[in-house]
Amino acid sequence: MASWQVIVFLIGTMGLLYISRQSLRNPRSHGFYRFFAWEFVLALLLLNIPHWVEDPLAWHQVISWFLLFASLVPLLLGIRALRLGGRPDARARAEPELMAFERTTRLVTEGVYHYIRHPLYSSLFLLSWGLFFKTPSWAGAVLVLCATLFLFATAKADEAECIATFGAEYRQYIQRTRMFIPYLL
Repeated sequence: MASWQVIVFLIGTMGLLYISRQSLRNPRSHGFYRFFAWEFVLALLLLNIPHWVEDPLAWHQVISWFLLFASLVPLLLGIRALRLGGRPDARARAEPELMAFERTTRLVTEGVYHYIRHPLYSSLFLLSWGLFFKTPSWAGAVLVLCATLFLFATAKADEAECIATFGAEYRQYIQRTRMFIPYLL
């Protein structure tokens, strides 16, 4: 990596540390694992950004652009559904590890959440693989696999938190939905 990439990585890490400061104090929180997923995504971005537009019609670039644009769909639909249906309330859900939009007091099962339990992590999953396909390499493969593993760990920790908050209702929800990709995964 070039020196500018290292500097940007360090600055990005400082920002992610700030955002995740509460979560990093609790290794059982989903935010703890999410921090590491974000770190691997950032490293993957910086690894491949110098090759962002090289050979734009190559097979791997076409896959990359498809995945990058596809990552916007669950992100936007997920945020919208949380804001409209989740009724975030900092007083009712006072866990310091949660971000404001995560403090839902109602289980959201409408919209994109009717099909998948973790659209925001699905977005990061698609983003990670889209970044990998910009310039596939062994280093990129290691980074994207690590990001994927940490996203699964994040989702599992999030599900444990949701079971603690929503109980049997969330267990039933798990039975009828997929984790990241409708009808598949």
